[in-house]
Amino acid sequence: MDVDEIMDEEEEEFEFSRNYFLSKEHGGSSAKKSTNKLTDINLVDEQELREASLRIQPKHEKEIALLMDSYKNMYPEWVLALRSGFSLLMYGFGSKKALIEDFASTALTEYSVVVINGYLQTINLKQVLITLAELLHDQVKAKRKASSRDLPKSQQPFNSQSIEDLLTFLDEAEIEEDSFICVIIHNIDGPGLRDFETQQYLARLAACTHICIVASIDHVNAPLYWDKNMAHTQFNWCWYHVPTFAPYKAEGMFYPLILAHGGANQNVKTATIVLQSLTPNAQSVFKVLAEHQLSHPEDGMPISDLYSVCRERFLVSSQVTLNSHLTEFKDHELVKIKRDSDGQDCLHIPLAAEALQKVLLEIS
Repeated sequence: MDVDEIMDEEEEEFEFSRNYFLSKEHGGSSAKKSTNKLTDINLVDEQELREASLRIQPKHEKEIALLMDSYKNMYPEWVLALRSGFSLLMYGFGSKKALIEDFASTALTEYSVVVINGYLQTINLKQVLITLAELLHDQVKAKRKASSRDLPKSQQPFNSQSIEDLLTFLDEAEIEEDSFICVIIHNIDGPGLRDFETQQYLARLAACTHICIVASIDHVNAPLYWDKNMAHTQFNWCWYHVPTFAPYKAEGMFYPLILAHGGANQNVKTATIVLQSLTPNAQSVFKVLAEHQLSHPEDGMPISDLYSVCRERFLVSSQVTLNSHLTEFKDHELVKIKRDSDGQDCLHIPLAAEALQKVLLEIS
């Protein structure tokens, strides 16, 4: 190609660019502008949209079933990795919740299993550590009874210990060498767990001698949550690519759908799902509060009154136990605290009476 041809091409490109900007300059002011607004879009009710999505017929069921069966053949390998000190990290397209829970229910029957639903908006990490500490403490007591050794002196209740103390106990507890508690974390990259401080605590938990972690991730940037020490030393991840192509039914329940607006029905469903994940005692405490609110719609329930009623019904044994339930309620935004005219802290459920009655029916 000679010099003249190159110059001709450059002139054509320049002329094209010049004409483009001239057309924008002259036509921009006179062009008709749309008066449409995003707020004019007629959004469908979120509950209706979710119900429609559930009616979508699944495809390739036979191929997916074969794929899931192939993962079951890997269960012995996964157990060996856990016993060897690795944590398992499952990634790939599709919900891995059913796969991980099937692995736990079939291959980890010898061990205690604690599940953390990381896809929830808020997670009470300290309550998780308290649960793990109580499980491990029970195993320590069982071991000492079996060996006829003296039981340890009464110690400070786990509810009143700090996160640092709980992690220390979990790391130093004396139980059988091949015994461990498996912590399953659905979506360790979920909204309630993705801050750096929480990830540091989870990494320290994974490094405890008798704790094993099985987790899943779905966010493309999830590995950025961990530095080299956390990923390779504390978590000590063993990565497994396990696409399931399963819908994110449980995980997506707490995220708003595009082109949908929430309503009272969605609030009822969300509250019901959260309550069903709590202990029966916690549900009963919530029922006491809900019944009071339905009978006294204008007034909140003083915490002292709630404690008295729950104590009479043997739902709580102490104020500390009630506070742990209330913390869970507040973390999941099931309960709010407001002051009455006397300056007393009162509890209030942020749901309309009709919605609250529906929640009570769902959890009864």
